[in-house]
Amino acid sequence: MGRVEEALAILNETLAHIGRSGEECDHSEMLRLKGEIILMHSRSATAEAEKCFREAVEVARRQEAKWWELRATVSLSRLLRDTDRQDEARALLAEIYNWFIEGFDLPDLQEAKALLNELSIVRATK
Repeated sequence: MGRVEEALAILNETLAHIGRSGEECDHSEMLRLKGEIILMHSRSATAEAEKCFREAVEVARRQEAKWWELRATVSLSRLLRDTDRQDEARALLAEIYNWFIEGFDLPDLQEAKALLNELSIVRATK
């Protein structure tokens, strides 16, 4: 809706609350969303968005929250693809995608598989 600054302010407020309260239930997803919003605001802010995505992956790993880890890794992998780091993107995404043994009809896993296929095709053509 074009209200990027407002979205960033809300996410920053939410992340500050998480930091104060210690309630980390949605911490990974809030970091991932912040990275996505940063990229919406400025496509050149890749370093800041990447930092958010990597932190989101680490938080999810620490919590053993594989679904949040998948979502954060998909966002990170897209950014890595777009910054010509396809091999790193494929390796990261393959690691988390291969952890799952069911649920492949769900949108998040379908999206991950499509991106993984894209990254594998790019690698094969090099």
